[in-house]
Amino acid sequence: MPPSPGSRASPGALHVLKPFLRHQAGRLAAGFAALWIVDLLQVWIPRVIKHAVDALARPGMTQGRLFFYGAEIAGLALLIAVFRYLWRILLLGFSRLLERDLRHQMVERILYLDRTVFSRRSTGDFMALSGNDLASVQLACGMGLVAFADAVIMSLAALAFMAYIHPVLTVVATAPMPLLAFATRFLSARLHRRFMRVQELFSQLTERARSTFSSIHLYKAYTQEEAQCRRFDAVGRAYIRNNLKVALVQGTLFPFAGLTANASLLLVLFFGGRLTLQGVITTGDFVAFIAYLHLLTWPMMAFGWVANLFQRGLTSLGRIQGLMEERPALQEPPNPLPPPQPPVTIQVHGFTFAYPGRSEPALRRVHITLPVGVTGLVGPTGSGKSTLCQVLARLYPIEDGAYRINGTDVNRLNVADVRRLIAYVPQDGTLFSDTIAANIALGRPEASRQEIEDVARAAAIHHEITAMEHGYETRIGEKGVRLSGGQRQRIALARALLLDRPVLLIDDGLSAVDLETERAILRAIKPYLEGRTCLIVSHRVAALAGCDRIVVLDRGVVADQGSHDQLMERNLFYRTIALHQTQ
Repeated sequence: MPPSPGSRASPGALHVLKPFLRHQAGRLAAGFAALWIVDLLQVWIPRVIKHAVDALARPGMTQGRLFFYGAEIAGLALLIAVFRYLWRILLLGFSRLLERDLRHQMVERILYLDRTVFSRRSTGDFMALSGNDLASVQLACGMGLVAFADAVIMSLAALAFMAYIHPVLTVVATAPMPLLAFATRFLSARLHRRFMRVQELFSQLTERARSTFSSIHLYKAYTQEEAQCRRFDAVGRAYIRNNLKVALVQGTLFPFAGLTANASLLLVLFFGGRLTLQGVITTGDFVAFIAYLHLLTWPMMAFGWVANLFQRGLTSLGRIQGLMEERPALQEPPNPLPPPQPPVTIQVHGFTFAYPGRSEPALRRVHITLPVGVTGLVGPTGSGKSTLCQVLARLYPIEDGAYRINGTDVNRLNVADVRRLIAYVPQDGTLFSDTIAANIALGRPEASRQEIEDVARAAAIHHEITAMEHGYETRIGEKGVRLSGGQRQRIALARALLLDRPVLLIDDGLSAVDLETERAILRAIKPYLEGRTCLIVSHRVAALAGCDRIVVLDRGVVADQGSHDQLMERNLFYRTIALHQTQ
């Protein structure tokens, strides 16, 4: 799978976060203030310990004085607990709010895009972006950001106190640190490349799982369970192999950070111990210095961990940036005209269309006028019937002047305004894992039960619905898996009728019912079509015989158009399929 557009991390990816950072600036400031207070209190505790140890070495030390030092440490620990609670609520809460808002923005962007983008990106890719990638960004902006700020403040404060005790010993103790910085920089570059590959494979794995589960009946029907398991296993193994490569880098980074910290401790024990024996520093200073070095160990190790989190987060943010930069091919006009008012007449003039990425046109120089009334569309498989319906439903961009509604070029109208004029029934009749009533009322959630039942009667599905155990409240499963193909199509038709729009496009939406049922449905919906423009695509000539006009499409070209009788008389293709279907 090639990298998604914009998947490579870049500094520009951070611009995605700027609106969220501005919106939560107050929360972040309060959170970091609490974090810094915690760090300052932590580095003050070794000072208390130093004074306590030095006091023990002097005569006159009492239990009361020792209790005072203990109470001071306890008080500092209590303050640390309070402010630590505050920064966790504020800063980690920010990362969750960021996750929520960024996910919402991503979903908005996906809903805004059109089919030209979906032809390039898989569903698995979108799922990985909103799941795994977003989680990486959340972790980097939560614990990653906290750990980085904590490590910087803690290390600077600890170094300052260490230098106050003995500057030369501080230089000796920090001598191994440049090695850690070099190793972090060297390994982080490799971590980014390997994690990028892991995220791409996770998208493939997600898409493979989605397609397997959604088409499981097909794999069973073709006895392809084992073959699909092997294909899924191959992607899974590649995913694990690349994760192990990431783990190899991480497994090198963390131990090296620990080794650096322990090397610093060894140097302090050797040189600091000698300074203590020589009386250059006190025993309390030596104990405090060890405590500060212990505090410094966490930042030294944290920098490697934070580098890992930031690399993962930046890589995922780059992938999310690629999604956010996607733009639909259907662009809104700068000065849109008001939408046409019903009744609607559609004109397609000299229209040629090719799908994105294909050179061969699916439609060539099409001239069709769809006035008020019912127009039938017939043609062999692959002739461009569904393509024409999708273009009319405003799902693909078209050239200026090729598609007009009431004489107005659709490119001068808002896309949503055009779509609000049209009720579209596609071939597949997509349904959702919800109740039948909710599926019918998709476009009009406020519709009454009576309105829902009326359109279900017109689509000849009402009696079948009421015969179900829960009637209109029956849940039909993912993609309507509990229904037959004909039932799914009729529910999709009822959904379109409920919209009550001036244009109705039925793209072979009754192919799964028998001829008599199709005729009965077309007769039943006739009252809904009065004063409306309707285009019905069907392979059954007999079902289209009652249309006001019929268009014959062949290899993307309008071969003929006229009434049923006219086409029977002069069009060989139409007459041949009509006679074949009636004999």
